[in-house]
Amino acid sequence: MYKILLRENLAPNIHLLKVEAPAVAAKAQPGQFIMVMVDEKGERIPLTIADWDRDEGSITIVFMELGTTTRKLAALNSGDHILNFVGPLGLPTHIDKFGTVVLAAGCFAVGPVISIAQALKEKGNKVISIVEARSKNLLYWERGLGAVSDQLIVTTGDGSSGYRGWATDPLRELLQQGEKVDRVIAIGCTFMMKECAEATRPFGVKTIVSLNPIMVDGTGMCGCCRVEVGGVTKFACVDGPDFDGHEVDWELVLARQRIYLPQEEQSLDLWERENWHRVMLRGR
Repeated sequence: MYKILLRENLAPNIHLLKVEAPAVAAKAQPGQFIMVMVDEKGERIPLTIADWDRDEGSITIVFMELGTTTRKLAALNSGDHILNFVGPLGLPTHIDKFGTVVLAAGCFAVGPVISIAQALKEKGNKVISIVEARSKNLLYWERGLGAVSDQLIVTTGDGSSGYRGWATDPLRELLQQGEKVDRVIAIGCTFMMKECAEATRPFGVKTIVSLNPIMVDGTGMCGCCRVEVGGVTKFACVDGPDFDGHEVDWELVLARQRIYLPQEEQSLDLWERENWHRVMLRGR
């Protein structure tokens, strides 16, 4: 069992959990993920590591409520326990001195992007960070990301804060205006990462995306996380989660993510019917 040391609401439906997991914290690196199983009746899902504290022995995860497991996580409080918390898994993000790197973060991805930005800065890179949200009330940790970036661009779909638009808009403008960008790293929902890869393709800028497909074991044994990259089948849990966005078969990724939507909706509906009181009391 893994104890929750801290729980915070960062934005509507976006939450932070700091979990006591010294063995995971001892080896965590930017870009890696953990597999979470909330209870004995739960499924296993991957969540990217947002931060870690080796001295405290803790791992911080940031997640958005989408299905049954994330709804279960959101109903937990400080002092509660998670059944399984396995990691760190996957290959760390490749960090080197590239030159100028643009980091694009959507929704729940600001946490993981901060650790990547910090590692890139330590290597001597110029870091330009772009944060995307639908509205101002969904933004969080801008100061933290700004502190490890040379430039921070905030975008909101409704124009309530910063640039009116999505992450691809300022990204495309930077490239069109002649900014010498040596690498782009995009982390967020699948559509956002796909659009970032398409925005950089005409300019030939290598674009890394972090894929988060359906996973069961997180060790490459089940094959559920298979994706096609450059015409070759890869397993996101052991070959990734980072891949060249220009080589990803995005239509296949999106299609596989939709396979179990009816079952996922039914599962969430049943859980909420049985646990409506926990939903009402969460975070208190």
